[in-house]
Amino acid sequence: MALLILGLILFLGVHSTRIFADGWRGAAIARIGPLPWKGLYSVVSLVGFVVLVWGFRQARHESLVLWVSPNWMRHVTALLMMVAFVLLAAAYVPGNWFKARLHHPMVLGVKVWAFGHLLANGALPDVVLFGAFLLWAVLSFSAARRRDRVAGTVYPPGNATGTALTVALGLVGWSVFAWLLHGPLIGVRPLG
Repeated sequence: MALLILGLILFLGVHSTRIFADGWRGAAIARIGPLPWKGLYSVVSLVGFVVLVWGFRQARHESLVLWVSPNWMRHVTALLMMVAFVLLAAAYVPGNWFKARLHHPMVLGVKVWAFGHLLANGALPDVVLFGAFLLWAVLSFSAARRRDRVAGTVYPPGNATGTALTVALGLVGWSVFAWLLHGPLIGVRPLG
């Protein structure tokens, strides 16, 4: 469990600079430059992610079960993951309604992903992992919306083409991950 927590601290810590230390972040970028900052950010993120995955795999073998979800909950989680994948796609597809209306769809996708997995998984490592990501996403979304208000950010309107492409890409991504990749990568086949 210690490795999982260390990985979460590294990964979510570096992703939390805009939440808790935006001024320091700006000063650091001004001091060392945007490319070195991105390089450092990427290295710490990657190390944190590797430690997080390694720690999660180890912690799952000796875990305390806090609750057992009913079998039908996996179907609810699967539906929520469709939403999460559409929101993830919305962060990158230009001219979609989700980004125009919600402004930060990737962070909302992380919220949905974490919440859905908490519904279906009650082992202690799952609760630590998904609970940490859910808390981070709530704080990140709130901080991003505050920054938008202060800056007067206006998001361009969405259109039918961008929105349809977003939904299509999200559903394709969900299908590939749920049916083909989740089992080999995570060790659980969510759809049987």
